[in-house]
Amino acid sequence: MSAESTPEPGIPGETGTTSGADGSKGPRHRRQRGRRKGLLVAAWTAAGIVVLGGTGAGYLYFKLNGNIKSVDIDQALGTDRPTKADNGSENILVLGSDTRSGANKKLGGGADDGSARADTAMIIHVYKGHKKASVVSVPRDTLIDRPACTDARGVTHDAAHGVMFNSAYSTGGAACAVKTVESISGVRMDHYLEVDFSGFEKLIDELGGVPVTTTKAIKDPDSHLDLKAGTHTLDGEQALGLVRTRHGVGDGSDLGRIQLQQAFVKALVSQVGHVGLLTGGPKLYDLADTATKAVTTDSHLGSLKSLMSFANGLKGISADHMNMVTMPVLYDPSNPNRVLVSEAKAKQVWAALKNDRPIPKAATTGNATGEAAGVVTAS
Repeated sequence: MSAESTPEPGIPGETGTTSGADGSKGPRHRRQRGRRKGLLVAAWTAAGIVVLGGTGAGYLYFKLNGNIKSVDIDQALGTDRPTKADNGSENILVLGSDTRSGANKKLGGGADDGSARADTAMIIHVYKGHKKASVVSVPRDTLIDRPACTDARGVTHDAAHGVMFNSAYSTGGAACAVKTVESISGVRMDHYLEVDFSGFEKLIDELGGVPVTTTKAIKDPDSHLDLKAGTHTLDGEQALGLVRTRHGVGDGSDLGRIQLQQAFVKALVSQVGHVGLLTGGPKLYDLADTATKAVTTDSHLGSLKSLMSFANGLKGISADHMNMVTMPVLYDPSNPNRVLVSEAKAKQVWAALKNDRPIPKAATTGNATGEAAGVVTAS
């Protein structure tokens, strides 16, 4: 069957959801670790804003261009990678970075040693035509086999068995994170985007906040978050607290936090579509300046011109046409603080992405869930 004759890909209701339909739970994940980060797909939104920077010229253009940091993923990984799909789709790995250096130090949590971690990841599959997308969150606590990889500095790191997914980034940076995702999924990552802590917070403030509705009170002193049930316009600090909280709502697991993050991403994409970004002026430049400082990209997106072109291709995807799911996982029976890939169901997800098809609902039901679905919605 051709792609044109398939159901509309990526539309919620036709594909999977984040939570298990049978309400399966399993051991609850509760760990008293430092506040973890989960900045995620704000990088995608940042890229969308960057396109507006093209209205400037001369000095402003070169200043924005100079803000962008990039990593040559292709050179680091070589040719031993999944084959690039030839069906008009694109796959983008988006990570959140919690480096403890620079402006991020004041945000607290984690090690204060200048190191960086990526505790949450999203694989964005943009369907042919660039009107719809599926987003697959990969839980940081997933135990995986990390492949041997070479980082961007040319240092080779040995393979490791049964380690946490987020160890890939802390071990070898962006290149090893991409290599690990491709090893797990068999899906080629066409692009890489990373956003940092302080950039995320500033971006939300520059946008004037993001409206959300909470169906329950969320209070978590660790992430400095205190929201009553109701409608709120979250500023940067509150938004960062929401995407980082583990213990404010749900079962205290990373899976619950992912559910909150996915809901916030939809609200964020909606807000970007509603604010008057095309009016130009200083606000436009401030947004573009913040966005370009916040992101690190693969080398193919490492210039303002390339990032503008890429972002232009994403502007037609609204929040209503983003299907958010979590990689199918099961609680680890030997360790309640870890999850394992549900292999058979995960294979269905990866096959759907490879073939530019909707993610089957059966693949995302009956899995481990964080009990925070529906707590946050876009206002």
